Amino acid sequence: MCGKAFHTCRRYGHWNLSGRRYARERSSSVLPHCVHKHDSIFMRPLKNVDMYLQENKKTNILLAMQCLDGILLAPGEVFSFWRLVGRPSRRKGCLEGLVLQSGTLTKGTGGGLCQLSNLIYWLTLHTPLTVVERWRHSYDVFPDVNRKLPFASGATVAYNYIDLQIANPTAEYYQLCLSRDDERLYGEWRCETEPRFRYRVFEKNHRIESHYWGGYTRHNELYRNVDAGETGGCKEEFIAANHAPMMSTPLLGAGKGE
Repeated sequence: MCGKAFHTCRRYGHWNLSGRRYARERSSSVLPHCVHKHDSIFMRPLKNVDMYLQENKKTNILLAMQCLDGILLAPGEVFSFWRLVGRPSRRKGCLEGLVLQSGTLTKGTGGGLCQLSNLIYWLTLHTPLTVVERWRHSYDVFPDVNRKLPFASGATVAYNYIDLQIANPTAEYYQLCLSRDDERLYGEWRCETEPRFRYRVFEKNHRIESHYWGGYTRHNELYRNVDAGETGGCKEEFIAANHAPMMSTPLLGAGKGE
């Protein structure tokens, strides 16, 4: 507990003393151009996990969305997930949701917000915005069935020192827009002008290894192609190398995706 309190206080100090300009302005007027959009399904049955925790997750995500939807990221500003959302608490209406802790699925107040941070991170990889802080999940949680995105293409969060922070190095305003229905969560980054680049995120060197202790680990490298059109050419950028124990038995040949 002392270690957690130390890191929490250090984060407060960094927010206030680092000199960074953090995004705080929201607008109900939507910027005209969509840079990238994506959606994810809410309910994914997991072994030995009560579905009511995923139902509660919808409530927690809705409360966080009310703090994030419409946020403007001005040139030179930094988006901080936790600075905008604040501490999840029962007083704010947060419910018990699914939490991954030291390789064990458990429950905690405000649990499930990683689905929202995962979405925002994936969206950001398809923009000129720069991810300045991102923590990958320490375990590969979900089974390969219906896996749409490459392994480790998300970002975990835990209040407040495991944060997702995104900087705007461009000369244009960007806007995060979020919505949901009963089945899916939707998000997009929007901009003042038409996007000048096209992005494609993909994985290389994906492999699954078995170990003497009876478990498996998954490994890959994430890259993206940045296409500037006919005159600007295309370049490949390295994003991250990922390694994590698997919490489910793999389906051999599965797991790849975009």
